[in-house]
Amino acid sequence: MLLSGLIICSPHELLLRHGTIVSVTHTTLPRASYDRTGLTTGIVHFGVGGFHRAHQAMFVDKLLARGGAHEWAICGVGVLPGDRRMRDVLTAQDGQYTLSVVEPDGSWDTRVIGSIIEYLYAPDDPEAVLVKLADPATRIVSLTITEGGYGIDAVTGEFDASAPAVVAELAPNAVPATVFGLVVEGLARRRAAGIAPFTVMSCDNIEGNGHVAQRVFGTFARLRDPALGEWIEREVKFPNSMVDRITPVTPPEASGEVLRRTGITDEWPVVTESFSQWVLEDSFTLGRPPYEEAGVQMVRDVAPYELMKLRLLNASHQGVAYFGQLCGYRFVHEAAQDPLFDRFLMRYMDREATPTLRPIPGVDLDLYKRTTIERFANPAIGDTIARLCAESSDRIPKWVLPVIRERLAVDGEIACAAAIVASWARYAEGVDEQGEPIEVVDRLRDELMPLARRQRTEPAAFLTARTVFGDLIDEPRFVRAYLAALESLHTKGARATLTELVGKG
Repeated sequence: MLLSGLIICSPHELLLRHGTIVSVTHTTLPRASYDRTGLTTGIVHFGVGGFHRAHQAMFVDKLLARGGAHEWAICGVGVLPGDRRMRDVLTAQDGQYTLSVVEPDGSWDTRVIGSIIEYLYAPDDPEAVLVKLADPATRIVSLTITEGGYGIDAVTGEFDASAPAVVAELAPNAVPATVFGLVVEGLARRRAAGIAPFTVMSCDNIEGNGHVAQRVFGTFARLRDPALGEWIEREVKFPNSMVDRITPVTPPEASGEVLRRTGITDEWPVVTESFSQWVLEDSFTLGRPPYEEAGVQMVRDVAPYELMKLRLLNASHQGVAYFGQLCGYRFVHEAAQDPLFDRFLMRYMDREATPTLRPIPGVDLDLYKRTTIERFANPAIGDTIARLCAESSDRIPKWVLPVIRERLAVDGEIACAAAIVASWARYAEGVDEQGEPIEVVDRLRDELMPLARRQRTEPAAFLTARTVFGDLIDEPRFVRAYLAALESLHTKGARATLTELVGKG
């Protein structure tokens, strides 16, 4: 039978798909157990990708399956050209998709997620998005727009108002096209109509993501209308959050695997790990779903949890990424299962990152660190080294450089963190140790790759990118550690460099 674009079969049923008969021998997929016809949108989400569908949408789906939160369904919004396909798939499937949790032993647990009931593509109809934002029923606007989506200058930490898209959007009578313009215009319409503002809830991997969102949206609003900016600063809540679930890019074979295992046709399934965590500051303008009933940790202060995740898990991902690529690995689990990488990551976490953390209520840090590497080593996820290497200029400054700066301030150990930065610089040369090309994906690629290619004769060239590194090139102890690692990478290779690092002390 055809259900909202998803083809669901009974056990042993023969499914005709694209003219081919496929024998389905697995059990029927459990569908969303709730009636979606009575749901209304309470959350508008910008940046519907794999992570959002594996995380925030999953938590709302749990609440809906319990028989509550009917007024908190999700309307997805896309603003980028790449979001067009998500619009097409979700529209065809009535917002539904499959979420498959894959265990290290290869077992799958698949369910249909039904919490997204609308999807709007802003380039086609920005007014429809603005109407939705201004609707009193919309009480939360959430964001997974990536670390680089906030327009923050890496050196100043402030919103970059000189970006061409921002300049264009601030021109008189401009039609909102970016997340900044759309959200701020939505708030402006609510203010003009006397409607209380929605909460803006960032779910991106940024330290103090709520504070960052408040700063960038407030700055944009003040540039447009100082009074509007003051109103947003005074009236709008921007809760901080920490989110965690490893969700790789959906592999090409996932749709076929879901079909084979469950008999369901899903054009864009999500495959993820069993671990999930969401720590959320309980600060909302117009109420919120009962997230705690779905397992969300509602707290007064998110900061200790987010520092733990960013500086242990996310920074360790960067520790796997470039060294892994240079050692010839292409999947994260391959590197994480290597005892040398295990020792390197544990050394970094134990001796460099952990001393920068604050006390974390209810968390066993030793268990968290060991679990982190076990999660990396899960072969069933199929997470790629390439995914971890992408957009490094947004990630390294937020996850690794703060550890270096804090350790420098107390004369602490920095060898592993400096080596992670050096491995990025070596990777950015665009050629691996076998002479094969590396496809560097980064918004600053055109600036950073020429610098990386000069470092064979000018070893500190990469660090001159002050838009990324700020004044770290002026810190002699960091530069020494960085140059030592880079020289070792050039003369001995990645594996020998790691071996020397883990053999110290």
